[in-house]
Amino acid sequence: MPAVASRGRGRRTINEINMVPFIDVMLVLLIIFMVTAPLIAPSMINLPSVGKAAKQPDQVVQIIIGKNDSLEMKLNDKTTSITLKDVARTVKQAQAGAENPAVVISADKAVKYESVVKVMDTLQRAGVARVGLSVQLAN
Repeated sequence: MPAVASRGRGRRTINEINMVPFIDVMLVLLIIFMVTAPLIAPSMINLPSVGKAAKQPDQVVQIIIGKNDSLEMKLNDKTTSITLKDVARTVKQAQAGAENPAVVISADKAVKYESVVKVMDTLQRAGVARVGLSVQLAN
């Protein structure tokens, strides 16, 4: 029920929010948090670090995705054009005999993300273990 104030002749209601219960609840919550905060044991999180790679790859196969979704494979400074269906077979042939091979996918910034995911999915289904994405920083 709103409070009623009598000023002058008529009785009018006061359209203000009573802040006292709100302040009381906030103070009780503050006390609860202050009491329970020291009881919470800090936990340690083991984050991965950058320099802990087991071994550098012996051979890096680079898959380049062009603006018009054309695919090229770059190996030892030799670039060959390939199709999405042939990516897995071509990469497997290129990696034959290498101990620690890796695949790096480079894409133009205008390429749809879907195209990159299709290439990654094709390589994953073919059993290629190490697949990375190339990142170029803008100058």
